[in-house]
Amino acid sequence: MTLPVVAVVGRPNVGKSTLFNRLAGKPLAIVDDRPGVTRDRREARGRIGDFELKLIDTAGYEDSDHGIEVRMRAQTEAAIAEADLCLFMIDGREGVTAMDELVGEVLRRASTPVLLLVNKCEGKKGESGFLEAYSLGLGEPIAVSAAHGEGMSELYSAAFDYLEGFGKDPVSLDEDLDVIESETDEDFDPDAEDEGIADEDKPPLRIAVAGRPNVGKSTLINSLIGQERLITGPEAGLTRDAIAVPWEWDGHKVRLHDTAGLRKRGRVDDRLERMSAADTLRAVKFAEIVLLLVDAERPFEKQDLTIADKVVEEGRGLVVLISKWDLVQDKPATLRYLREEFDRLLPQIKGAPLLPISAKSGIGLNKIMPAVMALHRNWAAKVKTRDVNDWLHEMIARHPPPAVDGRRVKPRYMAQTKGRPPTFVLMCSRASYLPDSYKRYLINGLREAFELPGVPIRLIVKGGENPYAPKKKR
Repeated sequence: MTLPVVAVVGRPNVGKSTLFNRLAGKPLAIVDDRPGVTRDRREARGRIGDFELKLIDTAGYEDSDHGIEVRMRAQTEAAIAEADLCLFMIDGREGVTAMDELVGEVLRRASTPVLLLVNKCEGKKGESGFLEAYSLGLGEPIAVSAAHGEGMSELYSAAFDYLEGFGKDPVSLDEDLDVIESETDEDFDPDAEDEGIADEDKPPLRIAVAGRPNVGKSTLINSLIGQERLITGPEAGLTRDAIAVPWEWDGHKVRLHDTAGLRKRGRVDDRLERMSAADTLRAVKFAEIVLLLVDAERPFEKQDLTIADKVVEEGRGLVVLISKWDLVQDKPATLRYLREEFDRLLPQIKGAPLLPISAKSGIGLNKIMPAVMALHRNWAAKVKTRDVNDWLHEMIARHPPPAVDGRRVKPRYMAQTKGRPPTFVLMCSRASYLPDSYKRYLINGLREAFELPGVPIRLIVKGGENPYAPKKKR
């Protein structure tokens, strides 16, 4: 079933993202009192009453011929052209402004049906603005309060005629759902196994693009999908929300997540930037593979290593992309140096793909997805218990665990309990005394013996119950 597309439009700071979150049923879009918070258009599944929707949150429409406002306006106009219904919001407390009239004129020229919403009408402060809204000539206005949920029944009644033709049946797991499903859906578990699920029913591969500000994350996604879906520019910090972009590569469904650039925590003193950073970390948590962009002119700074360490801590597969490779002079020598530095600084994911790219010139872009798919297969790999224990006996014979307080730690057996990422449990005596250095020895051995390069491996050490120890009272 095809879902109706509903776009929320209006000038800056009238409450579009607040209404978007209410209709989506989750706090997906970042909301702040200052104008211009939303920049890229954001999509999610939502509902008005019992109608399922594909919602689009848009940037505030501004009349400017230069700067980022031009790119934001182009994104809003693209959303209007795609929509089956536009919810045009104005601020009831401020009344109709010149910018509201300009947006109204744009909507009148478009062929998309429009519902006029007067926001912030709780109490009596919005009455004058509600009456002024009739002057826009867009039909009878609807008084709402997005923050308090007032006027939703009136919105449903007004939208009924436009949405009735699309039906009210629940959406099945098809291509439409893949486009609009929220990227921070609590029901999604990236660590869950998907064996036995047909390819057409599998959820899309979630790939988060992370890095420091202004390394080219949005430009990379635009180059991969072949369209100007995200706002780009020389200014640092353009992206604020973690935007999900659906894509298909070689028959595989993919969802790319553009994220805000992460700076050092000590330099973040702005509330809006803190919310953007939290949104980025949430996107990394719900991803399966993370593409870490590193600036070729300033590679592997402390913040790059911090982001990579966070990815490994979450158990996600990591592909490192050296961006702006077209600016490098001695490419072979630089690549050798970067590989040595990467293996030295991040030994916990030794062997992870490291690819030089340039999103603008297209260098190396064709190598990204093959590397991602190979890493994803390793990330979900399963190893037979018999093979693991044969390997364990060889490792112990080669290098036995050290003795602690004159008594040796004795590993008994090992088994893989899950994949995504590969997780192994080692049963041994005196488990709490097994040194971290020996755990690293086993993890590196697993990665080498079973060909799991670049995959974060989790090793859980457990001790069996001593039958001769006195029983503890319950």
